[in-house]
Amino acid sequence: MTSFDAIVIGGGHNGLVAATTLAKAGRKVLVLEAGAEIGGAARTEEFAPGFRVSSVAHLLNRLHPDVITTLELEKHRLRILRADFMPSVALSRDGPPLVLHGAYGDVVTGASSSEQSAWKELRAQLLRYAGILKPFLSRRPPDLAGMSLLETAALGQAALALKKLGKEDMRDFLRVLLMNVADLLDEQLTDIRLKGLLAFDATLGSHLGPRSPTSLLGLYYRLAGETGGVAGAQMLPQGGMGAVVNAIRASAEKSGVTIRTSVPVAKIIVENGRAVGVALANGEELRARTIVSAINPATTFLDLVGPRQIDTGFVRKVKNIRMKGDAAKLNLALDRPPQFAGVDAAGHKGRLVIAPSPDHVERAFNPSKYGAFSPEPVMEITLPSLADPSLAPDGACVLSAVVQYAPYALKEGWAAGKPNFLEAIITQLDTYAPGIGKSVVHAELLTPADIEARYRMPGGHWHHGELQADQMLISRPVSGWSGYDTPLDGLFLAGAGSHPGGGVSGASGLNAARRIIAMRG
Repeated sequence: MTSFDAIVIGGGHNGLVAATTLAKAGRKVLVLEAGAEIGGAARTEEFAPGFRVSSVAHLLNRLHPDVITTLELEKHRLRILRADFMPSVALSRDGPPLVLHGAYGDVVTGASSSEQSAWKELRAQLLRYAGILKPFLSRRPPDLAGMSLLETAALGQAALALKKLGKEDMRDFLRVLLMNVADLLDEQLTDIRLKGLLAFDATLGSHLGPRSPTSLLGLYYRLAGETGGVAGAQMLPQGGMGAVVNAIRASAEKSGVTIRTSVPVAKIIVENGRAVGVALANGEELRARTIVSAINPATTFLDLVGPRQIDTGFVRKVKNIRMKGDAAKLNLALDRPPQFAGVDAAGHKGRLVIAPSPDHVERAFNPSKYGAFSPEPVMEITLPSLADPSLAPDGACVLSAVVQYAPYALKEGWAAGKPNFLEAIITQLDTYAPGIGKSVVHAELLTPADIEARYRMPGGHWHHGELQADQMLISRPVSGWSGYDTPLDGLFLAGAGSHPGGGVSGASGLNAARRIIAMRG
């Protein structure tokens, strides 16, 4: 039996960030990863001979600045340069694409001058409003039942920021906060390509359509994140998302963190209402003063702790967390780079989005409500090997796409449905990049069921729980337990299922570690 100050369950990026932060504060920390590799859904993997791709998360658009500085990631070869920010290309069947350049459209090409002016005004408004929510995403949610002076001051700062908007903006912020994104876009824009792109971004990764209530929150969440200190920016690091994981791992190991892979945790050991250690699947037991779970909350409490150790009301809340994924990941090995109609060389190195209008996104969403996939799916596409040739053989190309909508519980089952869905996706791609289907050497389609099995994500949901109004902030993962603490003394949460949610930000791991340090001196 070996003792540590802290044991972190899960070697995804949040677990590694939490472990490193604790180690830098003088703790002896062990990370236990069930898989053969660390990084979770953010690692770079070979999916066909000579072809490598970022597994599920394929873009960096919200790595928290405090994570970069606390872990000194730039010293570990992670480079985030404004010159590497990717454009977003809104593809169209009927004409040329529209392109948002820089940090989420500080420059727009392909739109009329009047639409550019309208977008400039809307973009500034969205960034102002996202700025109100931004501080809440970078710190522990307030405990409304017993707020500290620091938490009270933070709420006061948010109220002051809201007041500084001015009377008209403050009223409008409250008006649109829980609005659906389609209605807001219809109020202020006319170009369906731009509206389709924004509708897609607002609903990406969620079981929502553009006309679903509160769908605008998804766009705020996106714009509240930063890359390189710039809101809304996105990039693909050299070497894929695995480069981010490698930098975090290097920081962890330099800080003294011990990392073990291929060691599934079978049980969290509880004695007298307190988590005191873990039992591994091989029978080994490890003890620690602090246990940090950076995996799914439901897995943590229902499988590793067990319902008998916790209050039935809490168990009921955990069982009711909505976490059935609606997005699939497509990896294509192509024998040559594709040519998307009307897109220049710079655009092909960017982020290509098939979401031609908000109505198209809504129609793609509708079947998922009834357990069917979309026959005309919407998707976010990257061609990472164009910017990083090491990801594919000479002359060949990798295509990576996040595809919606693909319900976790497909009515006919994914064993029967996957070939049909893949055919629908390739058909959709052929519409925008004629001939791409004939250049496919190998296709890997990961449905939510596949993502669940391969990356240990219940429901195949990359946020480990829907990121909607009733499962955010003080209600994440469940109401009453949003601040990384749990009903068991000594057990803390640090994964994407806790506040502020998914995406490769590291904020959950960093915030959890800071909470542990503050509580335990």
